[in-house]
Parts: sequence; structure tokens; C-alpha cells
Amino acid sequence: MKDKSDEKPQPKKAVSRRRRLLRILAWSTATLVLVCAGAGGYLFWRLNNNIRTVDISGALGTDRPEESTGAMNILLLGSDSRSGGNGKLAGGATDGTARSDTAMVIHVNQAHDHADIVSIPRDTLVSRPACVSAQGGGTVAASDSAMFNSAYEVGGPACAVKTVELMTGLRMDHYVELDFSGFAKLIDALGGVTVTTTVDINDTDSGLHLKAGTTKLNGTEALAFVRTRHGVGDGSDLGRIGLQQQMMKSILTKIQGMGLLTDPAKMIGIADTATSALTTDSQLGSVTALASLAQSMKKIGADDITAVTMPTVTAPSDPNRLVALDPQANELWVALQVDQPVPSVVLELQQQNPASATPTGTPTPTPTPTTTTSAPGTE
Repeated sequence: MKDKSDEKPQPKKAVSRRRRLLRILAWSTATLVLVCAGAGGYLFWRLNNNIRTVDISGALGTDRPEESTGAMNILLLGSDSRSGGNGKLAGGATDGTARSDTAMVIHVNQAHDHADIVSIPRDTLVSRPACVSAQGGGTVAASDSAMFNSAYEVGGPACAVKTVELMTGLRMDHYVELDFSGFAKLIDALGGVTVTTTVDINDTDSGLHLKAGTTKLNGTEALAFVRTRHGVGDGSDLGRIGLQQQMMKSILTKIQGMGLLTDPAKMIGIADTATSALTTDSQLGSVTALASLAQSMKKIGADDITAVTMPTVTAPSDPNRLVALDPQANELWVALQVDQPVPSVVLELQQQNPASATPTGTPTPTPTPTTTTSAPGTE
């Protein structure tokens, strides 16, 4: 065994080089940690700042339905604004106005393992409460017979929420809005979505030309799919709602099959697109709040959703408009108020999705005698 005194001392240059190498490694490690932390902080800041918010609670005050216990209600609106990139995608007049082209009340049950989606036809005549003008400078008077989608036009998101709460008796816990451009970008970020139809769809207005069968749609095509009506079914807005509900389930199926938790890069890219496409209520307007909402709904798959349209009938005053069909519509809202399933009487009234119509030559079932129809409204 060698005595330590027998070991030759290391040259000073070797010791100096080793110390310098250790310092370099230490600084490199520290720098890497700081860069990663900075990147994470920047990403969090970016995603948070992507989200546009509106203070619904502040605008509506306390005169609202009571909050539910455990269950949750979300108002999802699709705006038909033609501003920015929307005009190129949607066409039509770019006069600065916008209405709610799509409206869905999403009721998540207390167990958070099932959701009911209720579409409200935009041409439905409703009682619209007095609202603060979206253009500023005063109040828009209440109306006993206003087209539903006009609430967003005259009073913005707060008026749309107030109108929905008045007609449903449900408190909207959250508000989420997508415009045309945001929807198309979100679909592209997901890598497209797949839909299956049993009929050809040819709509020159929306630009959708689709052969029967299973097709993967990109963002622009998916937008045309949810906006089409003239090229399929009876051309009514109720037929279009069937396509929108089908698209909702297709999107959910796609997201659940992507394995985002095991692919951080893909998840970050989709999160960046999704947050920049959304307008939410202020309570939901952060990455943390959105992640918490998604986590609370993780048990809900496409098969755990019941999608219906609010029962309506042609308005006596105007064949191009609808009114709520009572008592069925009221029974629907009351059921959701007490967190009960959609009543069977409402399910029996639902029209078949026109894209899934029975092919020619196949016997068709007898239609429900109280079907609801609507002439085409404004694009």
C-alpha cells in the first residue's frame, strides 16, 4: 500500500484546468436551469396573455339565478364576426357587427361524468332583457320578441349570458366564445377532425362539397361543415345544428385519442392555438383555470354526451322564425336546474342529423309529428 507521501503532487496547470472545467459545468448547469425556468415562465405568460376575457359577473351583478351545487353550466357561443381574418373565411358583409352564429348550453352533471349539450336555434324569438349597449353610451331596451342571436349583437357577451339565464333559469358559471378564424385554427392545430356522413353535401354558400362516407376535414373544411345548411337536409338552421353537434363529438374524440399528456410539444402547440382562439369570462381567463376545468371534465367522453336542440315550433307571427315549444322546452330547463337527465319527451322531438339521413332506397321511420322547422335565416 502506497503512502500518501509517495504520491506525486499534480501539476498546478492540471489542477487549474480541472477547477475551470468544474466551474464551466456548474455555470452551464445553472444557465440551463435558468433558461428552462425562463422559457416555462414565458410560455405561461404567453398562454395567459393569449386569452381574451370579459367580466360577466361584474356586468350582471347579483340579479341572477342561484349557483348550482357541484353541477356546472357553460355558455358556448360561436361569433359570426367578419372582422380580421374572419371576413376572408366567412364572406358576407364586414359592417363591424357580430351575432351569435352558434349557441350551446353545456350542462355538466354534479358527478362530472356526463354532459348535456342544448343548442339554442339562433332564429328563436325570445324575451331579451335590457342590456348595456355593446357600442357604449347607454342601455338597449328590453324586448318581448327579439331574435335570440341579436342579444350578442346589441349587448355583447354579457347580454347573451343574461338572455340565456332569463330563458333557462340556469346560472351560466362560465362563458366561452370562438370566432370563425379561431375555430379553423384550432381544428388545424388538432391535425384535422374526422366526420362520417351518409349523404353527399354540396353547399355553394359555405363552400362545402363532401362525398358520403368518412372524411378528414382541415380547419377551413370543418368551419364550412358547421356552417352549412343549404346543401343538406331541408336547408333549415335546425339541420345545421345537427352538424354542429356532430362536430363537437368529433373534436372531443380526436382530443381524447391524441395522447397529449405524453407529447408535451404537441400539447404546448395546441394550447397556444386554443388560448389565442378563445374569449372567456374573467374567472376562466387563465391557463390554470382552463386546465382545472379540463381536469374536472376528464371523465366525459363522446359517449357520455347527450346533445339536443331546445324544442321549438314555427313562430305564429313569422314563418321564418321560431318560438320555444312549451311545455317541453320548460321541462328541459327544469330538469337541468335539478341536475336530472334530458326528459324523454324532449329526446323524442329531436330531428335526425341531416348528414346521417337514411340513404335513398332504405325504409325511413315515421317522423315525430311535432318536428320543428325553420326557413333559412341570415348567413
